[in-house]
Amino acid sequence: MSPAPQESGMNKERAFLDIPRQEPGYRPAEERIRDYRAVELLLDEQEVVRQAARCMDCGTPFCHGYGCTLNNVIPELNTHVYYQRWRQAFELLEQKNPFPEFTGRICPALCEGSCVVGLHGEAVTIRQIELFVAEKAFELGIAGPRPPAARVGRKIAIIGAGPAGLAVAHTLNRAGFDTMVFDNAHHPGGLMRYGIPDFKMEKRIIQRRVDLMHAEGVRFEGGVEVGRDISTRYLWDRFDAIVLAGGARAPRDLAVPGRSLQGVHLALDYLVGQNLINAGEKNDQPAITAAGKNVVVVGGGDTGADCVGTAIRQGAKSVTQVEILPQPPRARADGNPWPQWPMTYRESSSHKEGCSRKWNITTHEFIGSDGRVTALKCAEVEWKNAGGRLTPVEKPGTGFTLEADLVLLAMGFTGPVKGGMLEQFGITFDNRGLPVRDASGMTQQVGVFAAGDMATGATLVIKAMADGIRVAKGVMSWLTQSK
Repeated sequence: MSPAPQESGMNKERAFLDIPRQEPGYRPAEERIRDYRAVELLLDEQEVVRQAARCMDCGTPFCHGYGCTLNNVIPELNTHVYYQRWRQAFELLEQKNPFPEFTGRICPALCEGSCVVGLHGEAVTIRQIELFVAEKAFELGIAGPRPPAARVGRKIAIIGAGPAGLAVAHTLNRAGFDTMVFDNAHHPGGLMRYGIPDFKMEKRIIQRRVDLMHAEGVRFEGGVEVGRDISTRYLWDRFDAIVLAGGARAPRDLAVPGRSLQGVHLALDYLVGQNLINAGEKNDQPAITAAGKNVVVVGGGDTGADCVGTAIRQGAKSVTQVEILPQPPRARADGNPWPQWPMTYRESSSHKEGCSRKWNITTHEFIGSDGRVTALKCAEVEWKNAGGRLTPVEKPGTGFTLEADLVLLAMGFTGPVKGGMLEQFGITFDNRGLPVRDASGMTQQVGVFAAGDMATGATLVIKAMADGIRVAKGVMSWLTQSK
C-alpha cells in the first residue's frame, strides 16, 4: 500500500495545479504486435492516489451529472481513492456501474470530456481510477458473489448476453428475480467477447464476471438461437417477462461495383473469426487473414481501428484506413465547447502500431482480377452545406486507386437483424428500424421488453449497460404492478 496522502506531503487543494495528468501508456509496439494480450498498462497504486488527488471535488460535477451515462458518483469515488478506502470506493462505484472492469477498459471516458479540470487543463484520469478500483476489489475479495437474500418468485428470460443483457440480468438477479440469459454464441459477452479484440479486453475479464454472476444465481444458456432452437412460445409458457437484448448487428454495407469480389469482407466477420481462433472455438466460416496482404479498412471508427490492430498482428504487408468524414481538429472547435464531448483527433493504440489514415475519401468501386479484389477506386470529397445539411461532394480530378488484397468494411451498423425471433414475437418497428417501446422499455407486445443496441441502435458499451439497467427497472415495475 502506498503512503497515506497526509504522510506523502501531497497538497490536495493544489493537486490539480501541481500534479500533471499521468496516462499508464502501452506495452512497446514492437512487443505487443506479436501477441493478442492487452496492450494498455495499469497505473500503480501510488500514482492512482496522486491522480485521484487532482479531482477538484466540484460543487457542480459535470463528470457524472452530464458526462457519465451511468451517472457514476465520481468526485466522492476519487475522495475514497485518495484516502485508499478501497471497499467504500468499490461499493460506491458498483451502486451505479455493475461492470466497472469493462468500462474501465473500453469506455471512451465521456466523463473526462466534461471534467472541470479539463476546461483549462488536462482532465482527471477517471477511467483509469475506475479500473484500478475494480481490479483492487477483485484482488481483495471485495467483488465477490452477492446473491439476493430472498427470491420474489418471478422468472425473466433475457435474450442476448452482451453488455445490455448482462446488465439486465445483474440488476434483476440482485433484486431477487430469477433470470436466465439465452445467447446464440457458446459463451456470454456478446460483441465484447466476440467483436472486441483481446488486445483491448482479454476475455478472462468477461469470464470472471460471468462466473461471479453465475455464483449469484444467474443462469446462462449458450448456443441457443431463439426462434430456431427454441420457440417464442416456449419462452412465453415458462417466463413472466422477456427482454430482447440481441444487439444491432445488421451491418452497413457498401453497394458499389465489385462488392462480390473475394477478399472484400464485413469487419465483424473478420474480427469474430480471429477472436474464435484466439479462444480455440470452432468457426464455421473460412478464416480471413491479412498475412502478407495490402489491407484497406473502410471506416474510421473504433471497429475500423480494431481491424487495423488485428491486421497488423496477422502480419499485413500494409494497412490503410479510409474515412469519408473530414479529419477532426487537434483542439476543440468553436462549435464544440466544453462540457460537450471533444470531437478532436485521436489515435488508438492500433494506429500507433503502423497505419496510414486518409480522410474525406469515398469509394467508388472494387477492382479485381480472377475474382479477387486487387484495388479500390476512390476520390476525395469536400463537405458542403446543402439545404442546412452537410453533404459530401466529390472534388473533380481527385480520383485515385488504392492497392488492396483484403478490404474490410467497418462502416457501422444499421440496427437489429430483422426476421426470426423478432418476427415470431411480432415486434413492431419505428421509421429507424428499431423496436417501438414505451418509457419502461416494453415493446407493443405486453411483457416483451427491448434493451440496449437492439432498441437504441449501435452505441457505446456504457450506454447499452445504462439502457439495460433502465429496462430492468421497467420490468420490475411492470411485474410488481401487474402480477
